[in-house]
Amino acid sequence: MNIGIFTDTYFPQISGVASSVKTLKEALEEQGHNVFVFTTTDPHVAKGTVEANVFRFSSMPFISFTDRRIAYRGFFEATKVAREVNLDVVHTQTEFALGMIGKYVAHQLKIPAIHTYHTMYEDYLHYVLNGHLLRPYHVKQFTSVFLKNMDGVIAPSMRVEKLLKRYKISIPMEVIPTGVDVKSFNQPATHDVRRELGIEPDVPVLLTLSRIAGEKKIDRILNVMTEVVDEFPRAQLVIAGGGPDVEVLQDQVERLTLEDNVIFAGDVPHSDVGSFYQMADLFVSASDTETQGLTYIEALAAGTKCVVYDTDYTEQIFDDLAFGQVFTRPSDMRDEILFYLKEEKTAIPAEKLEAKLKQISAERFGEKVHQFYEEVIANYQEDPKEDTND
Repeated sequence: MNIGIFTDTYFPQISGVASSVKTLKEALEEQGHNVFVFTTTDPHVAKGTVEANVFRFSSMPFISFTDRRIAYRGFFEATKVAREVNLDVVHTQTEFALGMIGKYVAHQLKIPAIHTYHTMYEDYLHYVLNGHLLRPYHVKQFTSVFLKNMDGVIAPSMRVEKLLKRYKISIPMEVIPTGVDVKSFNQPATHDVRRELGIEPDVPVLLTLSRIAGEKKIDRILNVMTEVVDEFPRAQLVIAGGGPDVEVLQDQVERLTLEDNVIFAGDVPHSDVGSFYQMADLFVSASDTETQGLTYIEALAAGTKCVVYDTDYTEQIFDDLAFGQVFTRPSDMRDEILFYLKEEKTAIPAEKLEAKLKQISAERFGEKVHQFYEEVIANYQEDPKEDTND
């Protein structure tokens, strides 16, 4: 099968969507399919760089997310490329420029278009004029218009499925959690992260790894860190990642006098992420806006226990104390962190971890997405649309 993935976000950008797309591409290629990524140019990719089956279109920084890109041209060029590679299906991963281009390509080639709805935009309205311009009903209208005449939509979690049903989306829908490339995270560490960060081997380490922005609620972790330090004075919280709120959190660290217990590690190259997970005693996420929770799935793949905010999807993953616990109140986050730090550091039992990793593997992810492709293609051939994406 020849598959076209259209995304505004792709490596070397670091994001959940970029990771999901890369994981899906490689999983489908392992099955023997040809996968072509249509994405944006990136200042970190030199002009003229040849990337196998990756086509980049002129772009500029996105309005409120300047570390993200949005294409401003490419409709006809993308259609030409899609014809040359003889696409069988279009899979969009964004509702913006490349998503629109993907819909146009599918219409021109008369092939089905499938979408993955990654982002709960209602959680991000504060980024646009501090929430004074857009309202949730605007998101509903925008989503409904984009998905109109699409042939199928993938929800990464039941939370997203519930949202789309609330929006009255009626096209074929499948809940397919994003998998992870288990092998890349449970391999031996590529380098000694603790030594590089100046952390002694016996010091308890908490890790949070994400875009450093308000919706990730890292400030809540810092607030409970003061109580963690009361019981474990040498404990360290490593905040890995970059984003608009780094200075805000640094100021909070000073106010809480946690300078000796918090390390800002900056952006972490994707190839080093596994080593960061493995050096930590516990991965912590207070974000309540996750649609698929890739970071804590990656942490588990690296064999690191987690304390994360409770969502529909976490209930499927953290069903055993051996893997971690979920919380909704800051006091519960504190208690669960202390619970794991107080117990002797023990690895997740190998048999339990192996079974869990099969459940969240990239291989299973790719198989389920391919199965959905086949169902959508069969339905499209049985009842092709006159005007697929007008």
